[in-house]
Order: sequence, then structure tokens, then C-alpha cells
Amino acid sequence: MAAAPTAPAQPGEFPPLRGGKLALMTFAIAISSFMEILDMTIVNVSIPSISGSLGVSPSEGTWSVSSYMLAAAVVQPLAGWIGRRFGEVRTFVSSIILFMVFSAICGLATSMPMLITARLMQGFVSGPMMSVAQALLIRNYPVHLRGLALGLWAMVVIVAPVAGPILGGTITDNLSWPWLFYINLPVGALAAAISWWLLRKRESQRVKVPVDIVGLVLLVIGVGSLQFMLDNGNDMDWFASPEIVAAACISFVALAFFIPWELTDPHPVVDLQLFKRRNFVVGSLCVSVGYFAFSGINVVYPLWLQTTLGYTSTWAGYAIAPVGIVALFLAPLIGRNLHRLNLRLVPSIAFCIFATSLYWVSSLPADASFGQLAAPRFVQGMGLALFFLPLNQIIMAGVSSNELASAAGLSNFLRTIFGSMSTAICIFLWNDRTEYHAGTLIQHVSTDSAATAAYQAQLASQGIEGTMSLGAIAQVVYNQASTMGASDVFFMMFILYLAMIPFVWLAKPPFGAAGMGGGGH
Repeated sequence: MAAAPTAPAQPGEFPPLRGGKLALMTFAIAISSFMEILDMTIVNVSIPSISGSLGVSPSEGTWSVSSYMLAAAVVQPLAGWIGRRFGEVRTFVSSIILFMVFSAICGLATSMPMLITARLMQGFVSGPMMSVAQALLIRNYPVHLRGLALGLWAMVVIVAPVAGPILGGTITDNLSWPWLFYINLPVGALAAAISWWLLRKRESQRVKVPVDIVGLVLLVIGVGSLQFMLDNGNDMDWFASPEIVAAACISFVALAFFIPWELTDPHPVVDLQLFKRRNFVVGSLCVSVGYFAFSGINVVYPLWLQTTLGYTSTWAGYAIAPVGIVALFLAPLIGRNLHRLNLRLVPSIAFCIFATSLYWVSSLPADASFGQLAAPRFVQGMGLALFFLPLNQIIMAGVSSNELASAAGLSNFLRTIFGSMSTAICIFLWNDRTEYHAGTLIQHVSTDSAATAAYQAQLASQGIEGTMSLGAIAQVVYNQASTMGASDVFFMMFILYLAMIPFVWLAKPPFGAAGMGGGGH
């Protein structure tokens, strides 16, 4: 839908920005989105340092990550309602400013409860930022460049999670962990100032509707309990823990009541009517399942490198980083030509590339070189650029301009939840398969075995004898079992990507969206 050249076509609709102002707006939205996504992963490699500094165990330190994810997941589906109620520009700029405030408090934290509370609030205020950023880009870009806009935005979404561990490790090693949060202050200040200067007179139409208190409470309880279960399931032995069972039951009951309530309430906080649209369902399912597999790989891969192959956190980050290199350059190109592409064929090719790279990784041995480990990630980056953008266009097909933030918020929420599920499930599968393979391999280790005797002789020549040699053999068995367990997880994700290809073709052309202009067929 193209705006008139001199005046808004309707309340909340303005002519597109052009030239320098368009470039500045893109820059501001890009760096704010990068900042928000980066904070999801930048702390991961610094948990030991943070835990030691604040005098808690590393398992307690993981709450500095999970509290942020929990709060962000709760608020993401509300992005559309918040944007309509307060205006998308005000919501976006306020989110950035509050994000800066709580980032500063995180850096100043002197105890783990203080840090967790600040991270929780940081997640709450960041929840609407990503979805509203998408809506602002689409609303203020010329119709023929909206694909490029989403390509640039996708580039940020792709690169930020990869850059997080590398940047986090570098900052922690060379400065100190509070700087993980202090770096948000200048970035946020610049993004907020540019956004307010350019967009304050281009506010979206505000709609004052009654607050759906019941729906809001059910959403917070349901999603909060679900996120708690996913974040802590592995540490608490899943359903052997009363806390995990209670969280699962509370989440199920709350969400079971939430869905019919939202479908019948005249002013729902989450627009579940979007699920009546075939393309929204198909696109969201494909993105969420694809992200499930991608997140699982991104968790297991660096942990395998560090715990089994002896990589440092920095070098593990370098090994996984190539996935972002190709995507960094390819995403804007795909975005610019989105209207020329077959939007069902392109993600099908992406799933094939993902599957190929995972089959490759699943066949790597425990003594693989850095180049062998990094090469499949480089190939995977080609699939990443082809995956996200076409499916995002399918999700937005037929979505009206005033529904953009709602659709983006709901799809981002589903992606986040599937990512959390992936982290929990893939770590569980890896541990389970490692134990299985260790039990199988240890049966072949005996003093009567020629291979065992030969290896002990080799160790003896190096001065490693007795119990030390048995310990060395046990370590070899564990490393091999861990590698085989990781390979099993990679192979499962390979099967999952192949299985998703038919679902892409359930989407129904045309894929042009009211908020995006033309689309591919």
C-alpha cells in the first residue's frame, strides 16, 4: 500500500522516508535490534566469571540468562497491543531508554538477586522492541524497498546471536563482565535519539481499549511457568522434580484457559485470530521448527567443542561464527529480490542446505580440525539467509498495516518459545545419547582386549601407568561417546529439516502483504 506523496492516506499512515533520513532510521533500528538480540547470548560464555564475582555457583548464574529470556517471552505476544495502545514510536523509544536504564543496573549489580531482578526487568522492557522495529521499518519504507528493509533487519537477527558469545568472551577476558551491559548505554542512546528525531511526528494511530486483565494474567502465568520449566528442566531432572511438575501443570491450565478467553474477549491482549490465516500458521510453524533445530545446534555445537574437544570459549565462538558470514552478505540481496523469488521454493532449498550441513557435521570425528569444524557452519550460513526472509513474507501475507506489530510479536514469541524448548530438549538428548554410547563403548574395554592392551602400552611409553592409564582410557571413552551423542543430535536435526520441506508448500499464494507490498509466488 503506497502512501500519497503529500499527506497521510489515513490516520497513522505517512509518506515513506527517503534518502538520508531513511538510511538513518534503518541504522537506528538495526543497532537497537542488534543490541536487544545480542543481550540474549552475550552473557552465556561469561556465566563462570559473573558467578565467581557474585559468589554463587555457575548453575545459579544461569538465571542471569533465563530470567531475561523468561521476561522477554512473556511480553513479546503483547507487542501489538502495547503498540496500538501507546503508539509504536513511543513504545519503541521508551523500550530503548528503559533497556538502557536496566542495563546500567545490571552492570552495577553487587549480588545475584540484584542482577537477576535487573535482567528480568531488562527482558520485560525489551519484549516489544523487536516486533515494533519490524512494523516501523515496513511502515516507513517505500513499497518497492520493503523487502530490502526486512533483508537488512534479518541480517541483524542472524548475526547478533553469533556475535554474542564472541563479543561476550572478548569483553570478559579483556575488561570485566559489567561491561557486557555498559556497552548498551551509548548504543541505546544513539538509537533512541535518532528514532525520536525522525519518527516522533510519524506516530502510528493510537487505539485506547480496555485492558484485558484476565488474559494478561493468564498469559504471564502460563508463559512464565512454561519458560521456568524449559530453563530448569535439565538441572532438576525434569518430571522427577516436584517443581517442574508443578510448573508444567500451572502452564497447561493457564494456557488452556487463555486460548478460549482471548478468542472470545472483545479486546484481547493477543490477537489469536491471526491463526485463522493459513499462511500465518504455515510460515510461523516453519520458522519456529527451523529455529528449534538451529537453536539446538547453536547450543550443542559450542558445548561439544569446549567440553569434549578442548576448545576455549573464544575459539568455540570462532568455530561457529562462519554461519553468519555468508548470511551477512546474502540477506540484503535476498531481501531486495524477494518479489522475484518463489517463496516456497527458496525456503525448501534452505532446508536442504541445513540438512546437508548437519549430515556433514554428524559425520565429523572427535579429532576433527578447526577447518573441518568451521566449514559446515559456513555452508549453513547460505541456508540461513534463504530461510528467514521468504518465510517472514509468508507470515505477513495479507496482514493489514495496523496488524503488523501483532503478527510480528506473535510469530517472534513462537520462535522464542521453540528456541527455549530446543535448548532444553537438545541438551537432554545429547546427555542421554552420550550415556548410552558410553555404556556401549565401555563394554569393549577390558584387559583381555588387544586394542586396550596396545593403548595401555602406548600410555606406558609416555609414563602413564596404573590408575592414571585407566583414567586416560575413561577420558577417551567419554570423548568418543560425547562426540557420538552430539552426532546423534545433529542427525536428528537433519531429519527434522527434511521433514519440514512439504509443510512449506502448504502456504498459498499470493504472498503480497498489505503492509509489505508485492511478494513472490
